[in-house]
Amino acid sequence: MKAAIRRTVSGTWNRFAASDPGLLRLMAGLRTVGAIVLTLVVLALLGTGVTLLVAGAMAAMVSTFAIREKEVRGQAVTLALGLPVALAAVALGALLHSRIIAGDLFFLALIFGAAYARRFGDRGTALGLIGFQVYFVSLFVHATVATLPELFLTLAVAFACSAVVRFAVFPDSPERTLSRLREAFRARLAQLVATHRELVDAGPEELDGVLDDLRRHTARLHETALMIQGRLEEGTRDASTASLLQRRIADAEIAAERLGMTLLNARSAERTDTLTLHLPHAPVPATGNRMQSEGDAVATLRRDLDALGLLVARRAPGDRGTALAHVRNRLLGYRDEEDLPRGSMAVQDAFRALGEAARAVLGLRLALDGPQDESDDTSATARSREEFDAEDLAIVGVEEEEEDTRTGLKRPTTRAAFQVAAGSALAIVGGEFLSTQRWYWAVLTCWVVFLNTASTGEVLVKGYRRLLGTVLGVIAGVGLAGLVGNHTWTAFALVLLCVFGMFFTAPLSYALMSFFVTAMLGLLYTLLNTYSVATLVLRIEETALGAACGIIAAALVLPVHTDRRTDEHLSTVLERLRDAVSAAVAQLSGGPSADLLTLARDLDTALNDLRGSTQPLVHPITPLRVRRQTARYLVALLETCAYHARSLAATAEVLPSSRSVAADPRLERVGRRIGQNIDLISARVKEEPTEGEVEAGASIASLLDADGSPVPPSHTVAFRVLRHLQRLDEGVVGIARALDVPVTGRTRRKSI
Repeated sequence: MKAAIRRTVSGTWNRFAASDPGLLRLMAGLRTVGAIVLTLVVLALLGTGVTLLVAGAMAAMVSTFAIREKEVRGQAVTLALGLPVALAAVALGALLHSRIIAGDLFFLALIFGAAYARRFGDRGTALGLIGFQVYFVSLFVHATVATLPELFLTLAVAFACSAVVRFAVFPDSPERTLSRLREAFRARLAQLVATHRELVDAGPEELDGVLDDLRRHTARLHETALMIQGRLEEGTRDASTASLLQRRIADAEIAAERLGMTLLNARSAERTDTLTLHLPHAPVPATGNRMQSEGDAVATLRRDLDALGLLVARRAPGDRGTALAHVRNRLLGYRDEEDLPRGSMAVQDAFRALGEAARAVLGLRLALDGPQDESDDTSATARSREEFDAEDLAIVGVEEEEEDTRTGLKRPTTRAAFQVAAGSALAIVGGEFLSTQRWYWAVLTCWVVFLNTASTGEVLVKGYRRLLGTVLGVIAGVGLAGLVGNHTWTAFALVLLCVFGMFFTAPLSYALMSFFVTAMLGLLYTLLNTYSVATLVLRIEETALGAACGIIAAALVLPVHTDRRTDEHLSTVLERLRDAVSAAVAQLSGGPSADLLTLARDLDTALNDLRGSTQPLVHPITPLRVRRQTARYLVALLETCAYHARSLAATAEVLPSSRSVAADPRLERVGRRIGQNIDLISARVKEEPTEGEVEAGASIASLLDADGSPVPPSHTVAFRVLRHLQRLDEGVVGIARALDVPVTGRTRRKSI
């Protein structure tokens, strides 16, 4: 019974850890709520009034969520600098309380400065946010010169409590965050393997649902890999350790995605396009399941997929005895041709992919859990360990950071500062007409719709989500205010729940976060004895006004149109795709070594930026349906190209130590064609003058035949390299056609 309970608890926790990689959202919510609770307790012991309790709670919230630096020392420095900034902001708010014009002008200057400060990185962003939000708190509680001493004490208490909670109650460090992200990667990998198991037996009526799960879990695994990439530098002791972990994470991700593709291929008589894993409703060659006729081979495949899931989920402390070693050895044995079960070529490919996935999991366990017992190793397992040892010696961590060379109004932070200042000026004027007491809600909305946005379309979508969340939050606020009545501490408890919900849901849904913010405000007005339904309705009006002012400013003041923004990101993605593919093919052709995995991750990062910039184009409210479908198709094509580029990079990096693949100078010709095609597409996106057309021409297999060289056997790594190049070549041609770039040489292709 105890073992069953432990398994249930462990499984539930793994699912939660997978849903919140690194527990970043949970820790943000707990840290903010903890700071508010401690602040309220200290202020209550000091006998402060409700108004100061509200001010302290808001200041504690701001001083906690504003700081986003990864290093503990940097967090402490920023928090220490934030207190004088907060004191200055509240002092100026109190001094300008009765001077309307001077107060408005200063508020605009503060807004401009806070937005401009983002150019100085995380610290500048945090200090600007603290200055703006604390000035807003002074307006909210109607600070005056007479109340300044009490407000100064309240702010000092709030910042001190925030420091205690951040560094003592819920301490965090880059190493701990990276460790939790690694466990989240393991949990998400286990979920993906479980979906692979479902794919084996899914019937025609179940296939669409399983494919949706497969796409979602594949995307979530990739998301976690990118999050780990962003924490490697701070979370590891040296560059070599970071590169090793990066390598093992990439191996596991690529092997898992390849396993999904081979299972899809085994189900059908035709090969499945990689696009199926990245584009909802992508065509599937057949809905029938050809594997059902394979008999014993499929039964073995089911068993071994379950075994792979066990191998992923089981951590090193539980790796005792021979059972898990037996499972690992059996799966790794599929890397040898003689150990493959009898079956069709497609099913045997699935077993080969299973063996490669087991190898990747072994490497992941070695990287995450350290050295393990080798006493039960078979020859296949020993060979895998030797390969890892050889790879480890060749891994060198080299990474260079790119600097933004744009200046003046071309710098995004400078442009955004002018835009938000202009929008806020409109919001102040319009807000005064709606209410001389609550006008600042319009300014706050205008401010927040510009946070983390970079184009007119993004501002429009964020303003819409803010308004939707506010309307729903007003309805909830009315109900909660009626339930709370005059029970102060009940109201504070509900406020804390809203705060936790706000920070826990913020990365998932901006509309949901706005809902919790507005519901919390209804409770705060109840605490301040200023609650009324009319006040919350005014909140909707001010929010709509602020969103409209932000959209107007984004459209008229130094506008960055969505098309221009997406074209910039698309151009960057194409450049990094070319860099990654060219470097990988050069190394596979016998050229010099390069840091290929870093190039591949740079491509992934650029693609993630492109995906974010296309959100206005693919949002359900957009009226341009054809454009929405084109944007989704283009991003999906780029995701498939990125997958093949990652696979080529991973194979090329182990070339010096590999026994199964050798350099082939003939690949240089193929890489040159792919690179030239990408250059032509990139030039067309940048609207640069260019000559020539994208070459579709003969397939890679045909090119090898023309050289008098046979295509390698399908079970070899060399064949897998050719297949990745083939799919990459087809993907690039597909991108050209989606962008209306001229394509020539549409001859019948010999596919591999």
